[in-house]
Amino acid sequence: MARPLPVACGPMTVIVRDVDTQDAEGFARVRRAALPYMLSTAEQLVFDWAHAHPDSHYRPLVAVTEAGGVVGTAQVGIAHDAAEPGIGYANVYVDPAHRGRGAGSLLLRAAEEHLAERGARTQYSWVLDAPENLAWAGRRGYSPSRSAYFLRLDLTAAELPPLQAPPAGVELLTAEDFAADPRPLFELDAVTTADEPSDVGAELDDFAHWRATTWEHPLFDRALTTVAVVDGVPAAFSAAQTDGLGRYNSGMTGTAPAFRGRGLAKLAKNASLHRARAAGCTEAFTGNDTGNGPMLAINKWFGYEIGAREVRHVRTLG
Repeated sequence: MARPLPVACGPMTVIVRDVDTQDAEGFARVRRAALPYMLSTAEQLVFDWAHAHPDSHYRPLVAVTEAGGVVGTAQVGIAHDAAEPGIGYANVYVDPAHRGRGAGSLLLRAAEEHLAERGARTQYSWVLDAPENLAWAGRRGYSPSRSAYFLRLDLTAAELPPLQAPPAGVELLTAEDFAADPRPLFELDAVTTADEPSDVGAELDDFAHWRATTWEHPLFDRALTTVAVVDGVPAAFSAAQTDGLGRYNSGMTGTAPAFRGRGLAKLAKNASLHRARAAGCTEAFTGNDTGNGPMLAINKWFGYEIGAREVRHVRTLG
């Protein structure tokens, strides 16, 4: 464990250190305040910290005041499932009420040191698209790369497209229907993730790890996750996450290459959204790469509106 790094911030001293389970509530609070378009709960964070892949060298950090309050967070690790080795990431978020006091800079410095010590040569970091945030990243040697939108849908007021009967040979199931053997869903997730727009890329090839960290994840809602099955073969799906606070997130929506062009992803997502509203969810969130025109068009059809834009930045370490 690295030595805590203190920094004087006017009347307040901030210390950056590794998290412990008692920080989970504060960590989630800061994440929700800084990034309200993503789900974050204490239970989820403790789970993620405990189940991080050893090859990821995952190291969540917090910036705390002398009184112990969490004012900033960082998620730091190595992209162990990327095709290219030596890629690290550090996503830093500070409570909006405590910005400008040095917590973000200290978190980033600790993150970069951790990644460099573990052989990272390239580091990526998501930055909200605001002039002050982009300037902050630029001063620290980061250059913008691709960008993505956070989208929001008000489920209390939205007029969702009407439910349609699946075409012949297509059946809409839930993830719960695969509880006895979720491997077909893992295989579908892997093949759709393989061509998801990304600077890094990912290869899902560890079913045991996927089952432990995705299938068993506290936010993963098996009852709302919807799967389009064609002649007995899982072909498309819309993964659902819920936080118990009325918030729903589309974790991933995709179609296997052999079944694309048939509207199956749209069919699955529509069914999932209807189920979410019936279950009492009031807000729906999702995210799309700004260049992913087909999915942006689908989400616009559902009524999603852009809430914010995030820009991924990259820096060469060493």
